[in-house]
Amino acid sequence: MLYCPYCGSKTNDDEVFCIQCGKKLPEDRYDRVAEPTVSKRIWYLPAASFIISILAIGSAYFYLQHQTQQAKEAFQAGEAKALDGAYDEALVQFKTALQEKDNFPAARENKSFMEVALRSKLDLKQAEDYAGEENYQKSLEKIDEAENNLKVYDGEAVDVIIDEVVTKRSEVQLSQLKEAMENDPSIEKLKTLLWQAKAINSEKAETITGTIEEQIISYIFSTANEQLSQKQFTDARDVVEEGLNYIPDSDKLQSLQTTIEKEKTAFETEQQNRIEQAVTAAEKEQNQNKNDAVEMIDVSISKDDQGKAVVSGKLKSIATVPVYSISVDYKILDPENDELLTNEVYVYPDTLYPGEEGKFEFTHFDTEAQDTSKVEIEKIKWFLD
Repeated sequence: MLYCPYCGSKTNDDEVFCIQCGKKLPEDRYDRVAEPTVSKRIWYLPAASFIISILAIGSAYFYLQHQTQQAKEAFQAGEAKALDGAYDEALVQFKTALQEKDNFPAARENKSFMEVALRSKLDLKQAEDYAGEENYQKSLEKIDEAENNLKVYDGEAVDVIIDEVVTKRSEVQLSQLKEAMENDPSIEKLKTLLWQAKAINSEKAETITGTIEEQIISYIFSTANEQLSQKQFTDARDVVEEGLNYIPDSDKLQSLQTTIEKEKTAFETEQQNRIEQAVTAAEKEQNQNKNDAVEMIDVSISKDDQGKAVVSGKLKSIATVPVYSISVDYKILDPENDELLTNEVYVYPDTLYPGEEGKFEFTHFDTEAQDTSKVEIEKIKWFLD
């Protein structure tokens, strides 16, 4: 390719004059290698573009790095606030993290959780207000709502709120339980309250549980004892078994259950001859075993919290062999020594070995005790092996 040495325009081989500038072309132009002046620019432009690109990429990289660092710091601050329970402040930090870096899944998820956490906190506050108004059912419903909001989340921050939910539920249930106990609940209601009390994990609930168990045991023992005295063995057994379903570790009810089974077996097999067999067996023992197998240590009548008459006492085996199924017949006298009622109560434990002591107690739910009431022992019966 030939060029005009004056203007740099392209020329053909057969041209004598430049058609651009009009000057005569030199004859030795074939020996010249002329390059257009613009060719130098071709090298400058890519180099400049490359340098600008590098600077732009570098600037963008450092800017993105700065944004990432800012987002990370905001995210970490939000996590710390969340663990401290400052969910509103944590929400602000997670929003800041997303502003700095939109593609930040963890921050987006935590932002969503903070919004849920704040709703749960509001539910707990409303639950507290309802509890203050003694609207415990509505309060528990709000607590359930707070808990349900958190079911799809996990982690340390979630555990903090869950602990608050559990604590608040226990507080409300305990207040509800106390109110129910103050209303003198029936025995059936007490059974329901017992399960509720056992479900609450607190020392105060354990105290109430113990009180409920004592009342249930006292009622079951007195009811079954009365049925046993009337030879209603099946009814007595069913009552005690039901009581053991609620308080399985009650020594008092377990002992009475053993007594009922032995009495039932003895009554079914030797109903007519039981007393005679006992007398015959006693004659083979020493006179002490026959006539003085047990010694009454103490017997008294008192009032329970409801003013009902409670007869209790203690006796001791002075026999030389084990004695069992010990029953005490007694009567309650009024201040004028007139007989108010008679009753038979069984001693626990069922079997007394030589030198051992046994106890008996019976609550008369249909009898009000008076300060001057007296109790007299009429007869003590027992069986010998």
